[in-house]
Amino acid sequence: MSEVPQLKRQVEQLSARNTKLAGLLQQSRAKLGELASELNELAEPASTYGVFLSYAPTRSGDGVSRDAEVFANGRRMRLKISPQVEPDSLQPGQLLRLGDGLVVVEGCGRENTGALASAVELVSCDRVIVTTASGEEHVVLLAQPLRGSVSAGDTLLVDVKAGLAFEIIDKTEVAQLSLEEVPDVDFADIGGLDAQISQIRDAVELPFTHPELYRKFDLEPPKGVLLYGPPGCGKTLIAKAVANSLSQSLGADEPSYFINVKGPELLNKFVGETERRIRLIFERARNLASQPGNRPVVVFFDEMESIFRTRGSGVSSDMETTVVPQLLTELDGVEDMHNVIVIGATNREELIDPAIMRPGRLDIKIRVNRPNKRDARDIFARHFDVSVPHAGPLDSLIDGAVEELYADRPFVELVFEDGSTRVLHYRDFVSGAMIANIISRAKKLAIKESISSGSSASLKSTHLSQAIAAEQAESEHIPTSTNPEEWAKIQGGSGGNRKVAAVNQLGFRSSSWHA
Repeated sequence: MSEVPQLKRQVEQLSARNTKLAGLLQQSRAKLGELASELNELAEPASTYGVFLSYAPTRSGDGVSRDAEVFANGRRMRLKISPQVEPDSLQPGQLLRLGDGLVVVEGCGRENTGALASAVELVSCDRVIVTTASGEEHVVLLAQPLRGSVSAGDTLLVDVKAGLAFEIIDKTEVAQLSLEEVPDVDFADIGGLDAQISQIRDAVELPFTHPELYRKFDLEPPKGVLLYGPPGCGKTLIAKAVANSLSQSLGADEPSYFINVKGPELLNKFVGETERRIRLIFERARNLASQPGNRPVVVFFDEMESIFRTRGSGVSSDMETTVVPQLLTELDGVEDMHNVIVIGATNREELIDPAIMRPGRLDIKIRVNRPNKRDARDIFARHFDVSVPHAGPLDSLIDGAVEELYADRPFVELVFEDGSTRVLHYRDFVSGAMIANIISRAKKLAIKESISSGSSASLKSTHLSQAIAAEQAESEHIPTSTNPEEWAKIQGGSGGNRKVAAVNQLGFRSSSWHA
């Protein structure tokens, strides 16, 4: 009887050991299963990939095709689809993993590398004509996500051999040529150009704010406006304010568009590339203008003389012989220019080809002159807000600055071939940009004086005088005396057709000069 407890303890110990061995055996069996699975996977043949084109026509009556048209290994093939792949789950352009025997076993993502091509024309909802960098044209299928979203001019990621387009690529040049945001410049921000603003608003805004009257009188709105005049006088500001004003007058729900094109950005060393970019700009403008809502599109060409020079001048490589006709074709072409307005800006209007400026193209020409004393006072008031700390009445400061700016201060003497002369003063070169810069200089001088003296900052008349002297001393935009033709252009109509023979410097304000 004394051995019974001892035997029970041995049985319990053996039972616990047996349970532990059973657990270890289970773990070993699972590990062996995992190793066997990994070994089987390593023994499987390598998978290849292909691009799904379409389902093959079904031969059965159930309407479900288990065959696929696939482009793989450089050729088009018809392959079987594994039952593990969901029916109708594959889309054109999708990557496929092909198992043993070239059976479609899995649908993967999409191609993210390839060649770039430009969409030329849509053939149907699923096919498009593209042109490659070498100029070759191809008809390719559109991947499922692209159908209905591709338009002419888009840059596409394509596989020419497979005949598929996978993705729309936003290239930098296309984004730059398609700036659609409306500037925040208002006509109230522009001073001294009331006559020009009134003229361009009558030409551009009336057709959109009162279209029924234009239809009643059978009157077509102008296609384009040319803003010309000396640099720094507000041509670009007017163009931006036009887009902003159109957006506000027609409602903020669907604003107007402003495509800002700087002339030098269009130039390209490759033949035909500049013309292609011009086509792209107008194609983009027409697409925006055709959207629901009847929204206007302003295409603004800054520095217009840089690309649309007079043809046959022989001054450059004569690339304008093809660039200018491209613009004329866009303005006069059969494509509808409804709701598209072209605004050009230049300070060298004599260099632009005359065919561009004839009626029916840029048929409204507005000269933006240099400001006179009244205009200058208005510009000073726009840039010199009452909230700016100042000493004395604001009107007195502005009047004193205007008188200082337009004082008799000879700069050069023009000697004409007939012996007559004309004296040009510093005031003959005043511009809106110069006045804005004078205000900025004066504010900086007031800040420096406050820092050095420790007194409260306030803008004084002495600061404005010093700023005017410093600005006139630089005179960076004034032509040099080695080019009399430029001076003849500056002295304008008052000199008639007289040719400048010599230019004599009469005075110079040193940049270190202080009143």
